[in-house]
Amino acid sequence: MRIFLVRHGETESNRNGLALGRADVPLNERGRWQAGRLAKALAGEPLAMIYASPLGRTMDTARAIARDHALDVQVEPDLVEMDIGEMDGLTFAEVRSRYPAFLDSWGRPDGPETPMPGGERLVDVQQRAWAALQAISARHPNESVCVVTHNFVILSLFATALQIDLAHFRRLRHAIAAISVLDVTPDRIRILSLNDTCHLEQ
Repeated sequence: MRIFLVRHGETESNRNGLALGRADVPLNERGRWQAGRLAKALAGEPLAMIYASPLGRTMDTARAIARDHALDVQVEPDLVEMDIGEMDGLTFAEVRSRYPAFLDSWGRPDGPETPMPGGERLVDVQQRAWAALQAISARHPNESVCVVTHNFVILSLFATALQIDLAHFRRLRHAIAAISVLDVTPDRIRILSLNDTCHLEQ
C-alpha cells in the first residue's frame, strides 16, 4: 500500500513559535490556504481513505483533502500529537527558563524515555503511532491512503521506518503542511519522498 503522510497546516501557535501539543488550536488563515494547496496536490491520487488525528487542525486539513475525493475523514485517536503537558502554549524561552532539568534530560540519549512535565514520553508516542500505522496498513492492502497528523508523531514514525535510534529524531524534519510518501509491504517500508513542500510554492 501507499501512505501519503501529511502534517497539518499552520496555526497561530506555530506562527508565534509556541510549544504545541494537545491544545486544540485551529488553523490560521495561512493554514487554511495550505490545506487548500495540499488538497490540490493530492487531488489526483486514488485515495481509499483519509485518516486524521482528532484535533481540529488536523481534521480541517484532512477535510480539505477529502472534499476532492468524496470521502469522510476517519478519526484515528492514536495519531494525536504528543501530550507535552505543562509546556503547551509556552515560548521556547519560557520552556528553557522553567524546565532546565527536563531539557537537560531531553537532550540525552535516553531523552525519549523522559516524560514531558505533566505529559507523555516520546517513546510512547512512537509505539502508539506505529501501531496505528500498522493497523491502517492492514485495512488497506494494495490501496493508497492519506494520514494527517502532527510533528512528533511523524518524526517518531520516520525513526521507526528508518530504523534509527529515537534519540536522533532531531536529524529529521517535517515542515508544516509537508507531504511524505511511504510504500508499505509485509516485509519493509520504503520512503519515496520526505518533507515535500513544492505544492506550497507561490
